[in-house]
Amino acid sequence: MKGRPNIHQDEEIILKAQEVFWQKGYTATSLSDLSSATGAGAGSLYNTFKGGKKELFKRALQQRKADLEQFKQTLINSEEPVKLIKNFFLDIAHTDNMAHHKGCIVANTIIEMSFVDEELEQEAILILKETEALYKSVIAKEQKKGNMQSVLPAGTLAKYLITLWCGINSLRRMYPDQKVLKTQIALQLEILS
Repeated sequence: MKGRPNIHQDEEIILKAQEVFWQKGYTATSLSDLSSATGAGAGSLYNTFKGGKKELFKRALQQRKADLEQFKQTLINSEEPVKLIKNFFLDIAHTDNMAHHKGCIVANTIIEMSFVDEELEQEAILILKETEALYKSVIAKEQKKGNMQSVLPAGTLAKYLITLWCGINSLRRMYPDQKVLKTQIALQLEILS
């Protein structure tokens, strides 16, 4: 009899499931979709993720939070953190059409879960609020050092970046064109001068 998957296998399952959730959304993803994508049977998924599909989805969102933590460390260690933030946004223009159509799993979740599941909606909101707090901290430090011309409050600029992020993830579905996206993103980022 095969034992419970190990932590490494759990992480692989989460990443594979995340891809399905990202493409189809939480509601449209079936247990069969998850089994096919992960190679794990329904029983194995429920044994590993006691909360079933919802727990697996929450773990997929938490993986995005882990990516945010890595980005945070990169910003902390950078001598030009605002430039890194700008490059993060500008790099979106260079992704492939599939990435454009998928958008952002966190932003997608907030929209999808607004009237479906408050707990999952709040999980996604928390990730964006933590991202906002990170931006606010970086911007405030850079303003204090005199590395930015903008005198807008750091909190306002941080919220602006979250607004930009959510907007880009709609725009890139409308115009999955590198030139259009790069032009629009660069224009919006001028506020961080």
